[in-house]
Amino acid sequence: METMRKPFQGVFNIIRFNWHFYVFALALVFSLIFAANYVHGSLQFFLYLASFLISISTIVSLLASFYVYDLSGLYHFDWLHKNNTENLIVNINAGFDETSALLQDKFKDAELIALDFYDPLKHTEISIKRARKAYPPFPGTQQVETTRLPLPDNAADKIFAILAAHEIRNEVERAAFFKELSRIIKPHGQIIVIEHLRDPANFLAYNIGFFHFYSKSTWLKIFRKANLTVQQEIKQTPFISTFILKKNGNTN
Repeated sequence: METMRKPFQGVFNIIRFNWHFYVFALALVFSLIFAANYVHGSLQFFLYLASFLISISTIVSLLASFYVYDLSGLYHFDWLHKNNTENLIVNINAGFDETSALLQDKFKDAELIALDFYDPLKHTEISIKRARKAYPPFPGTQQVETTRLPLPDNAADKIFAILAAHEIRNEVERAAFFKELSRIIKPHGQIIVIEHLRDPANFLAYNIGFFHFYSKSTWLKIFRKANLTVQQEIKQTPFISTFILKKNGNTN
């Protein structure tokens, strides 16, 4: 399986899977400019201003995404500590898996299990459906429920949830999911959660789209409920945060 990411793959996928948003934004910009030609004074100014702001916001979001997903080295995992004793790696996604092959290449001597909690009844975003059609699942991927993962207690050395956990929109379900992660991770294993945050940087980059993310305080509250401790927080970029978690009481 191909493990190398192609140039512009990240931003291309965003446009490819969310093209309807960009078509709508483009149509809105042209409509505002067209309408401005038929009015005068302050109304014309505001129509031109609105079209400019929509254009700038769209361009900035794409540039930020290009930086995060294509330029930052996010998917190189150079920051990831390996001790070469890992036997089982678990990678959990929400219907779109770009990372299992990359992680398998990183942990060549370990078994990697890919779990997918995508539920078409809950996750109705058209972008995920398009992504699933474009990218086949990692071989052996198991469809799972967020509150019942098919692994025994203390089984995994490392668990990854990369840009996936925020898709669990229900707070109770999200808390139950992290309790499951706490259950299946080994006492000295690590849970790696990578997410955008609902913070000023992501607001500047994605405008109202940042409401799809959760704040740092929300994540910390969920981690505490699952009896997990943040061992380390890494900021790969101003827009992405990685939380490395351990079971409460295991800080080494």
